Amino acid sequence: MALTDAEVKKLETKAERIRETIIEMLVAAGSGHTAGPLGMADIFTAFYFYILRHDPKRPDWVERDRLILSNGHIVPVRYAAMAHAGYFPVKECLTLRKFGSRLQGHPERLRLPGLETTSGPLGEGLSQASAMAYAFRMDHAKQRVFCLMSDGEQDEGSVWEAAMWAGKQKLANLTAVIDRNNIQIDGMTEDVMPLENLRAKYEAFNWHVLEVNGNDIRAFVAAVAEADAIYEKPVVIIAHTIPGKGVPEIEFDYHWHGKPPTKEEGKRFLKEIRTMNGKVPHEYA
Repeated sequence: MALTDAEVKKLETKAERIRETIIEMLVAAGSGHTAGPLGMADIFTAFYFYILRHDPKRPDWVERDRLILSNGHIVPVRYAAMAHAGYFPVKECLTLRKFGSRLQGHPERLRLPGLETTSGPLGEGLSQASAMAYAFRMDHAKQRVFCLMSDGEQDEGSVWEAAMWAGKQKLANLTAVIDRNNIQIDGMTEDVMPLENLRAKYEAFNWHVLEVNGNDIRAFVAAVAEADAIYEKPVVIIAHTIPGKGVPEIEFDYHWHGKPPTKEEGKRFLKEIRTMNGKVPHEYA
């Protein structure tokens, strides 16, 4: 699964185009979350354009890998990645949060083919992913299950119930990814509810723990490859990301957890992203 330099560059460029789309859709919606989606653009790019076994033309393909988004509020990055991957037209991203749109503010499984679960209340995704992984193992199926969670979500007790059960069951076909961006809606995670030592906590529940720079696509892909090689326990990848990645003026600012840019801010943010990315053109005007 080792990436060539050319592949890394192509994925990095795709991630920046996805960031552009995120800004466009948030401005059009006038509501939504900014920091988390921008920070997770590299990871979603890695999944949809390199890691996952999936088919945008057959979103219900039985043999596809399952990607569970537990922290549903960052769904703009998933919509953007799916659109660029070919699940639906990129221009449809501009319908985010509109009445009747398939792209609601939190993912709704029955509205959009390709979504595995409906999520909104935090803390549920790991239980759902663990059950899927257990069922696949019962069926001797080869599908992999990935569960994306936020770090603030680790405050939920249900996360640890699922972690304990998955560890007991030794679900080696399950890989969780924690977006360790250190912010949540009320402030910095270590001020709101300290999480550390996060590694030691998961290890105590019989998980194999990896830590990686979540904004380094090559490093993240390598971590997933290592996770695939672990056969006796579930794996959690603690992915350290920069909230608001790509827009320096809002990076690490928790106030942008749940705030969208205005039209003028959007223009400025897009300019910053394009400047950093060599002025990659729009997917649409």
